[in-house]
Amino acid sequence: MRVLIVDDHPIVISGCKALLAADSSVEVRDAGDADAGQALYFSWKPDVAVVDLNLPGLSGLEVCRRILQRDERAKIIIFTMNDDPVFAARAIEAGAKGYIAKNDDPSLFVDAVRQVARGGVYLHPDMARQIAFLRNNSGANKVAALNPRELEILRMLAAGKSMGDIADSLHVSYKTVANNCTALKQKLGARSSMDLMRVAMETIAG
Repeated sequence: MRVLIVDDHPIVISGCKALLAADSSVEVRDAGDADAGQALYFSWKPDVAVVDLNLPGLSGLEVCRRILQRDERAKIIIFTMNDDPVFAARAIEAGAKGYIAKNDDPSLFVDAVRQVARGGVYLHPDMARQIAFLRNNSGANKVAALNPRELEILRMLAAGKSMGDIADSLHVSYKTVANNCTALKQKLGARSSMDLMRVAMETIAG
């Protein structure tokens, strides 16, 4: 089984490799950013790709969408410090086959990789229940109302990127990003661009 780890933290990569090392049939390769991860995915064709949500530049969700545009059979697991069910729901909607929080029991990581490799979908039972609750009570969390593009822009704002930087990363016009930010202010109740930045930093973690 071939497993690709895309994460910008060497310690996390080392930990993932150690967890998978017990199985001699598993071959692991790694990449430290979105571009390298996508390039290695298409040159190596792993059975499973484990992608960090908060990569430098593009998020793991955007990487997931871009890979799936070219390979609809891709098996991708989103791996993150963020255990907010909103992001787990977005990951599944984006086509990911699994979502793992980095603070979960390490043994669950191996279980998730094996389950997804077999063609299954992995979500921790507690996370699955939270997603179900979220969908039944969508008004309880304003972030749940954001579309994937808005969520990606919110993540980049939280990382300190300017609207120009965001436009370049997403390959869209500055005006498109500005319009999305206006919509974000309305949806999140932010009064100004600085207030939106504050909300973004409070909302996005890990």
